[in-house]
Amino acid sequence: MEFDDFIKEKKTIDLARANVDALKYLVFFLVIFAVPFFLIWGFKIPELDSENLILKAFTPLFALLVGIIVHELIHGFFFALYASKGMKAIKFGILWKTLTPYCHCKEPLKIKHYIIALLAPLIILGIVPAVISLMNGNLFLLVLGIIFSAAAAGDLMIYLLINKENPEDYVQDHPSEAGYYIFRKK
Repeated sequence: MEFDDFIKEKKTIDLARANVDALKYLVFFLVIFAVPFFLIWGFKIPELDSENLILKAFTPLFALLVGIIVHELIHGFFFALYASKGMKAIKFGILWKTLTPYCHCKEPLKIKHYIIALLAPLIILGIVPAVISLMNGNLFLLVLGIIFSAAAAGDLMIYLLINKENPEDYVQDHPSEAGYYIFRKK
C-alpha cells in the first residue's frame, strides 16, 4: 500500500517511565484481582514442604522468563495475522539499553488490528489467568496474572496514545524505539 496521501507522525513512550508506570499498574492489578481473590478464597498460603523445595522456588522465576518470551511471541502471532507478509514482517529482539525485549512489525497495519496485537499478551497472559484464579482459587495463577498484567505497562501506555485515533488509519511499529508511526489521511 502506498502512503503518499497520508501524513506520518512519530509517537513514542519513555521506557524508563513505562517501568515506573509498571509499578502503578502492579498496584492497580493487585487491587482488582488480589482483593477479590482473598475475599473469595481467604488468606490460605500453600505450605512449602522440603520435598522439591528448590524446584518449587525456581518455578515462578522460570514461569516469568518463559512468560516474557511468550508475551513477545503473542505480539508476533497477532501482528502476523494482519500483516500482508505474515511472519516475514515480524522481527524479535532486545533493546539492550533498557533490557527490554520487543516484537516489531515491519509493515503498517490498520490501527484496529494493531490494538488487538498490542493488547493480546495482556489479555492472554495477564487477565485470563487472574480471572481463572478467582474461579478456582489457584494462587500461582493469581500471581502470574497480576505480574503479566503489570508487565504490559508499555503496551498499555501505547494503547492510551493510540486509542483516540481513527481505527481505519494505519500504524507502523517504530523500528528502534517503544512507539510507532501513525499514518493519517491528508
